[in-house]
Amino acid sequence: MTGLIVKHTGSNYTVRSSSGQLYLSTVRGKLRLKDMKTTNPIAVGDKVIFSAVSEGKGIITDITPRKNYIIRRSTNLSRQAHILAANIDRVFLIVTLTSPETRYEFIDRFLVTAEAYKIPACIVVNKTDLLVTDNLKKELEHFKQVYSSAGYTILEVSALKGTNIDRIKSEIPEKISLFSGNSGVGKSAIMNSLSSSLKLKTGEISKAHNKGMHTTTFYEMFEINGGFVIDSPGIKGFGLIDIDRSELYHYFPEIFRISAGCKFGMCSHTHEPECAVKAAVESGEISESRYTGYLKILEGDGDKYRL
Repeated sequence: MTGLIVKHTGSNYTVRSSSGQLYLSTVRGKLRLKDMKTTNPIAVGDKVIFSAVSEGKGIITDITPRKNYIIRRSTNLSRQAHILAANIDRVFLIVTLTSPETRYEFIDRFLVTAEAYKIPACIVVNKTDLLVTDNLKKELEHFKQVYSSAGYTILEVSALKGTNIDRIKSEIPEKISLFSGNSGVGKSAIMNSLSSSLKLKTGEISKAHNKGMHTTTFYEMFEINGGFVIDSPGIKGFGLIDIDRSELYHYFPEIFRISAGCKFGMCSHTHEPECAVKAAVESGEISESRYTGYLKILEGDGDKYRL
């Protein structure tokens, strides 16, 4: 039988069959050894071949080819990478400007991976109800200018107040969507707002460090409004993997667009003369923040984010 992975906890996977029946399944031994470079041979969103061994129990025997996936460098030194989810139609990157503050470096690295695997990304700014001071309002406007000028859709929402939740809901039908972001940005709270039947656990922010604490501990897919939505654990650093430095600028849409005007075809946009990208940064057409993010990734700024 064929099925869809809708939940992953440890060594167990929940497979949804074509008829909608759920099977708690394990992976056949040979398949576990098939891809030694990742911590998880199978991810939520994978389409698999499986056999039912008893009522509600199954064995996964094979994975069908993936059309894409979101992958990051693993914190497990014995494995190279971890796949967050596979076969995604859209990713909603949930960010917050306060309680906690999402770093631009994290956002840029996540978006690079989405671009590399041709996954449309929408940036959702949650907790807008907290942006009440003049400084925070200015930060929101700056943030929107940085990423909207790069070509990304920005949605301002408040899971607490229900603001613009319908905008997200309208993007869900007939798609598989991944919700991802740092711990504490409100991924589960947004999903609870999308469906009254969901009662996902939400957590508080650490007052000592102003950072989110993990509440979601595994990946799970839910059927909402005619589509499927994947809730995921919060992530801290986002180390890139399998990105060729010479092609990195392809994954910054605004840099790639402007690069056609560079004098040299192999321009790295760092030191070459008559570089259209550097000229665009100087003129403000390309955000200095995004260009700095590009340079940091290109140079490899530490193990957490190293290519």
